[in-house]
Amino acid sequence: MMNKDVFKGRGASMSPDNPYLKRREVLAHIEGLDEEKYLNKPQTKFYIEHTKGGLSKNDSPDLPLNYSVNPYQGCEHGCIYCYARNSHQYWGFDAGLGFETNIMVKTNIVEVLRQQFKKKGHQPQAIMLSGNTDCYQPAERKFKLTRKILELCLEMGHPVSVITKNTLILRDEDILAKLADKQLVHVYFSINHLDHQLKALLEPRTATGQKKIAAIKTLTDRGVPCGIMVAPIIPALNTTDISDIIQQSADAGALAAGYTVVRLNGNVKEVFKHWINEHYPDRATKVLHQIGQLHGGKLNDTVWGRRIKGNGVIAEMIHQIFSTAKQKYMKDRSMPDFNYDAFNPNGQLKLF
Repeated sequence: MMNKDVFKGRGASMSPDNPYLKRREVLAHIEGLDEEKYLNKPQTKFYIEHTKGGLSKNDSPDLPLNYSVNPYQGCEHGCIYCYARNSHQYWGFDAGLGFETNIMVKTNIVEVLRQQFKKKGHQPQAIMLSGNTDCYQPAERKFKLTRKILELCLEMGHPVSVITKNTLILRDEDILAKLADKQLVHVYFSINHLDHQLKALLEPRTATGQKKIAAIKTLTDRGVPCGIMVAPIIPALNTTDISDIIQQSADAGALAAGYTVVRLNGNVKEVFKHWINEHYPDRATKVLHQIGQLHGGKLNDTVWGRRIKGNGVIAEMIHQIFSTAKQKYMKDRSMPDFNYDAFNPNGQLKLF
C-alpha cells in the first residue's frame, strides 16, 4: 500500500515513462536491501543551468504576448494539470514527480537578458514572466532571479507582465510599484478555486485563492494594475467557484479577467488520470468524460482556440458563467496600456 504521507505536499505520486529516455529505473521487488532511496519522501534538487537565451518566442495565436522569460524549469508548486510537465522530459526528467523535484535554475538569465535588451534593433514588446513555470515558485526565495529581472526591467524601462499562483510576489511590491508608476507592469494571479481542501491536492504548494485575492488588494493599493486568470477550469471539479472568484477579485481591485479550460496533452494525461482516480474516485469518470467533451472527445487537444476555451455544450456553459460574472463585476474595467516610450537600454537621456 502506498504511504500517502511520503507524497504530502506533492501533486503527483507517480513518475511516468519519459519517451525520450531508453533506460528507466523501477522498483520491481522489495527485498530490504537498497530501496530506501525510492521509498523516502522525495526531496527537491536544484540544477544550475547556463542559458544562452533569456527570451522564449511563441507563435501561438492563443497567447497575448509573443515573448516569455522563464528563470526556472520544473516547478515545486506541483499543479497536477500543468502543461509544462511535458517540457521537463526534454531535460531528462519525467512529467510526474520528476517535474516537481528537479528544478533547473538559470542563474545567468539576468546577464543574458541585459545583452538581449541592448541588442541593436530590439523592440520592447511586453515580456511575460512566466510563460512556462511559475517565476515565484519556492525556488525564488533562494535564488531571487525574478526580483533581479524586475530590477532590470525597471532600469531599462522594459514592459513586463507577471503571472503567478504565489503570494511571494508581495516581497517585490516596492519594485512593482515603481514599474507601475512608469506604466511598465501588469500583474495577473491565476485563481481557479476557493476550496482549501482541493488546493492541497490540486496545486499543493501554491497560495490559497483567498490569499491571492488579498494580494490583489495589497498591490492595487500600491497602484499596481492586477488581473486574474481563472485557469484552468476543470469541469465537475472547480466550475462552481468561477463567479465568486471574479466577484471577490473585482472587490479587491482586479481590472481584468480571463480563463482557460484544462487540456491533458502528452504525459500530463497519465499524471492527471492517476491523480483523479487516487483522490476523487467517485467522480473520476465524470471529470474525464467532461474534459473529453471540451476537446472533441479526447483529453488532449492541439487545435488553436479550442485547446484553450473548449468547444461544445460544457464549453458554452463555462463561457456563459464566466462572461456573465465578468460583465456584472468588472464592467468597463481594463488594464492600462504599456508605456513603450520608456525603453532606454543604454541609460542615455532622451532629449525629446
